[in-house]
Amino acid sequence: MKHQTIASRRVEKLVHGVQTSDGAGVKLTRVLTQDLQRRLDPFLMLDAFRNDNPDDYIGGFPDHPHRGFETVTYMLAGQMRHRDSAGHEGLLGPGGVQWMTAGSGLIHSELPEQTDGLMEGFQLWLNLPANNKMVQPGYRDIAASDIPEYTTDTKVRVRVIAGESHGVTGAVQRPVTEPLFLDIHMPTGATHVEMIDPAMNAFVYVYRGQIRVGEQIVSNQQMAVLAQGDHAEVRLASQKDCRLLLIAGRPLNEPIVQYGPFVMNSQQQIMEAMTDYRNGRFLNVKVDNQS
Repeated sequence: MKHQTIASRRVEKLVHGVQTSDGAGVKLTRVLTQDLQRRLDPFLMLDAFRNDNPDDYIGGFPDHPHRGFETVTYMLAGQMRHRDSAGHEGLLGPGGVQWMTAGSGLIHSELPEQTDGLMEGFQLWLNLPANNKMVQPGYRDIAASDIPEYTTDTKVRVRVIAGESHGVTGAVQRPVTEPLFLDIHMPTGATHVEMIDPAMNAFVYVYRGQIRVGEQIVSNQQMAVLAQGDHAEVRLASQKDCRLLLIAGRPLNEPIVQYGPFVMNSQQQIMEAMTDYRNGRFLNVKVDNQS
């Protein structure tokens, strides 16, 4: 009988984010771009934003539609008010998460609730399987205090936003794609090992400091696409503390057809989404407040 070799995930590719703007002129870094969607299936996009100049974020993201996927907004600093087409609204603050299932169609806005100071965070797009793309929209607002976390013997602090890490169950569990979403804070000299299902696609994004994965150094504002293996070992590569996101998920292996804020499985479905949006079918949608 052959035994599976235990392999640490190495860095397959380093990615530098693309500076861009979205919404009403919000400056951000697009880290996971459309050309990586197939390689990092089920993840579609990752944006990182860090602005302390109000001119770079004050316009926010006025009303815009989504269909066919989920958005995960994770705030590190600042406050963002969101509203949707069913009249729901909430305030996303430091350390909090909004997990929104756009499903069959939703119009929402994300607008800063501040006129100065630092605005920092991330938005991740997670695909939905074909048979769930038209589910009823839903969302969860998760306060910072409701995100489970743990600290290792070497003082590594891990916030478990989704999935499970070292026996700690995250704030969100999703079927099919089974995402793992960790925010890892590493002090000087620390190492962190995370078991990851070999069938999952995975990547890390460093947003403070510098780490080493295998022999590869991953610096601030770089994403490392991780090759297959059953665990990832992350070590500090400098004398400064480091912070990073570690994200993994089970690929859907389905066609991906994206047109702006719509992500479906065929061009025909994209045309249907555009028609529904133009005809106002996203405006009065019922939204579930996910438990």
